[in-house]
Amino acid sequence: MTYHLPVLLKESIDYLVTNPEGVYVDLTFGGGGHSEEILSRLSAKGRLFAFDQDPDAIENNALEDSRFKLFQSNFRHFSNLLRMENVLKVDGILADLGVSSHQFDEAERGFAFRLNAELDMRMNKEQDLTAAGILNRYSSTELQTLFSNFGEVRNSKTLSEWICRRRQLSPFETISDFVQAIEPVVKGDRSRYLAQVFQALRIEVNEELKVLEEMLEGAVKIIRNEGRLVVISYHSLEDRLVKRFIKYGNANSLHQKDDFGNIARPFKEFVKGIVVPRDEEIKNNSRARSAKMRVAVRVDK
Repeated sequence: MTYHLPVLLKESIDYLVTNPEGVYVDLTFGGGGHSEEILSRLSAKGRLFAFDQDPDAIENNALEDSRFKLFQSNFRHFSNLLRMENVLKVDGILADLGVSSHQFDEAERGFAFRLNAELDMRMNKEQDLTAAGILNRYSSTELQTLFSNFGEVRNSKTLSEWICRRRQLSPFETISDFVQAIEPVVKGDRSRYLAQVFQALRIEVNEELKVLEEMLEGAVKIIRNEGRLVVISYHSLEDRLVKRFIKYGNANSLHQKDDFGNIARPFKEFVKGIVVPRDEEIKNNSRARSAKMRVAVRVDK
């Protein structure tokens, strides 16, 4: 079974690697496809550090290369771990934010509503919070907030109240139990609705947007002048956050000024707007359909 097909492989690495002797970071190692391509562009003096919190990725896909080091860690910690390696500046950072094909296809991970398993959704199987914990313990107001903010579910209030009533009969344990329970309140296209609900739960379980913001803040500090930031996202919440960060240097859409009143913009767009997969790639890998890549360059002033 293919662990994961890397999305926008050639395009992303073409933009990322500008110095064959440079230091690069792959924040989302997964199946290792992007890392392999980065290494193919580096000389003997180049270095690559990669991160993945999923032990399956580490066990199945780790690369044997003296220029390469792989950390089993959430990428929110990448800058601290690099400092421990005496790496203070890097030439480029790549982040492919999609859930790997392996994680979607492994039923026991609980990411896909089409497969039955426990309501899990943890990227890091060592953490405590699961999707079942959220559904069985969060208040109606908390559920409404996460379904509205993270899934853009149109009837989030109705859904949340329904979940709270149904869990009084019996706690949610499996995907099929949950999907069957909410069928009466599904609105619009069923597959799209369930995808939005599951996206919201996955983001909450793994703190995905908070982790992404922390990563971007770390990237500002560690990418050297003229270094590249390449981010591939798969839904509008991630893409908007990355877009705002490139434009404003923060996730709050607020211009920050230095002591002289100059607006601080640590990044500038290297590619105007987004890069999307070509039709041929989408034909060969349907999960590439929603991918959007943004490319920025670090600018010291």
